[in-house]
Amino acid sequence: MRPAVLLICLSLAASLPAHSGEAEIAAGQATIQSQIGAFRSGDNARAYSFAAPNVQRIFPTLDRFMGMVTGTYRPVYQPDSFSFGEAREGAPGTIAQQVFLVGPDGKNYEAIYTLELQPDGTFRITGVSLRGAQTLTM
Repeated sequence: MRPAVLLICLSLAASLPAHSGEAEIAAGQATIQSQIGAFRSGDNARAYSFAAPNVQRIFPTLDRFMGMVTGTYRPVYQPDSFSFGEAREGAPGTIAQQVFLVGPDGKNYEAIYTLELQPDGTFRITGVSLRGAQTLTM
């Protein structure tokens, strides 16, 4: 009897989503933090690995990806500091995460990251919208 109960429990657990609610948001934040950490340490290949397949199709090589990042997203690439703001779950498996940054130029920025849950259970970054901010909320 016990093996049957264990088998049923394992089957039910396997059918549940890997992330939900706060755990999903925490996993998305960990992805963002890991990518920024990789940029800061100069491990650009690792930073590229956090980009979702849609981004990697647009920027199919590390050089092209880094050209885009360093040319357009310098505050994300080398922030003096950053903190997380609001996070919102969208469609199942998607997150929009607000990030406040102080760029290398000392100016304040707000980034909105979008992330999507991948088939392997990890979140990857599908896009970043960046704008200057008058003040930072931390």
